[in-house]
Amino acid sequence: MSRVTRIKHVLKEQEANEFDVPTDNQTIVRVVASRGNNLHEVESANEGEERFLVSMPVKFRKNVWIKRGDFVLVEPIEEGNKVKAEICRILTPEHIKVFEQEGVWPKRFTKKREHDDDLDEDGLVRNTNRQMVEEDDSSDDEDEESMDDSEEDERN
Repeated sequence: MSRVTRIKHVLKEQEANEFDVPTDNQTIVRVVASRGNNLHEVESANEGEERFLVSMPVKFRKNVWIKRGDFVLVEPIEEGNKVKAEICRILTPEHIKVFEQEGVWPKRFTKKREHDDDLDEDGLVRNTNRQMVEEDDSSDDEDEESMDDSEEDERN
């Protein structure tokens, strides 16, 4: 099979409307970092669970890319010490919606925003790439009062 045909089949499989819920041995994890050599560090939905490595199968390599923050469905492998699972599906936003409706989506991975923390005084979402600097309104008020007093002194 040529490379183009293989890519076409892999992408078609990824985009297929197969919204099967995870089986007992499959788990939903979030990608934390890419470690190279088709290994990715992930975190599980369990609170006390540590991070571990997962491998990307050959059929996904150079055909599908995942980045930090993406969700994947993994199956555990027994022969690995460091690499504990293998990716079986990369989850899309449509998968996430269906899994939430089915009630199988982990509560730790829900994307509920707390609007108080994310919004600034103008009602806009804060830029997390910039450092927050809070301005003191009291110094502005004092400057205005001192200017008013000095203007009154000049008039007298």
